[in-house]
Amino acid sequence: MFAEKTDAQSIKNNQGIQRTVTILGSTGSVGENTLDLIDHAAQRGEKNIKVVALTANTNVALLAEQTRKFSPSYVAIADESRLDDLRAALSGVEVEIGAGKAAIREAAARDADWVMASIVGAAGLDPTMEAARRGATIALANKECLVCAGDVLMATIEEKGGRLLPVDSEHNAIFQVFDFDRPHRITRLILTASGGPFRTWAKEDMGQITPAQAVAHPNWSMGAKISVDSATMMNKGLELIEAAHIFPIHHEKIDILVHPQSVIHSMVEYVDGSVLAQLGSPDMRTPIASTLAWPDRMPSPSPQLDFAKVARLDFEAPDLEKFPALRLVREVVAKGGAFPALLNAANEIAVAAFLDSGLKYLDIARVSEEVLETASKNQWPDTLSHLEDVMNADETGRRLARDCVEKYKI
Repeated sequence: MFAEKTDAQSIKNNQGIQRTVTILGSTGSVGENTLDLIDHAAQRGEKNIKVVALTANTNVALLAEQTRKFSPSYVAIADESRLDDLRAALSGVEVEIGAGKAAIREAAARDADWVMASIVGAAGLDPTMEAARRGATIALANKECLVCAGDVLMATIEEKGGRLLPVDSEHNAIFQVFDFDRPHRITRLILTASGGPFRTWAKEDMGQITPAQAVAHPNWSMGAKISVDSATMMNKGLELIEAAHIFPIHHEKIDILVHPQSVIHSMVEYVDGSVLAQLGSPDMRTPIASTLAWPDRMPSPSPQLDFAKVARLDFEAPDLEKFPALRLVREVVAKGGAFPALLNAANEIAVAAFLDSGLKYLDIARVSEEVLETASKNQWPDTLSHLEDVMNADETGRRLARDCVEKYKI
């Protein structure tokens, strides 16, 4: 299940035997960076990475451009209404084309040994599970898969003999310095967070934050939803839940530390007092390259870290008054069961409403908290053992969140 386990095929892949790749969400920032790494490898004369399938949500133009450049055998667009547009854009190109949820799932089922799971939100769960069922190596860049269905996904990966390689810079950093052979010698994981664009703002000034301000991350280039989650620090809370699934350590031993420079991507503390950290420039191509080449290493065009230019590294504890999402996450991870999925669903609806200018920034957390309070009045299973249970919790969270959004609607 964990990626410290190597096998002969993985090693062969990094000695020139072809690695076959599917990218779920190829037109997003992670997907584009993955293809950039593959392109740089090809420019170096390395022809051992073959793209099998690409998928996108609605961006027909970019998906068509990627298809012409990387020659996958299958491409899919999630928005069925764009199927004819995609066919027209790929006229004369020898490629199989699909549209809709089933087509995205079909892309995940194609015979690629390495699957980049980078579809944002709960929409990425179904195709990622499809890749897990056939024992693929999953490079996971989708938080919601583990937040909503961590028990189900990890059990499937183990049962089918696959593996999970974390792409999020924080989990990838821990992965690189975590001693899987002696996890009992680890006392703590420390997830670092930039603190987002509003770290230094006073709480009373945060009521008028606009979507444009919230998506302007100081260090990373990310999509709108993830950028807002970074601003509220919900993303760091979701990463805590993820870490508890990926690494054999209790969630109470996972801390969050604000580190504005985003140079140390996370740390592992050992019983002897040693703290091991992975450092690098804030560039997603570094963790992607780590998973694409695993268990080897590959060159990346990421800028090299200039320690003299960085000059200093700062740290501070997160302010739970300004960032209530962190408190909500601690509550749901302690409850377990359906509650992480309920929180994730509520947050997705609230963030979408905020980006639509229909909800105030501070009401994102209020909506999520009210959803949890309402859901707590019902009985939920202690563990979500089946995908149907996960989808039920997700649907309930969304329904309750839509009701709350109407109440706070601007």
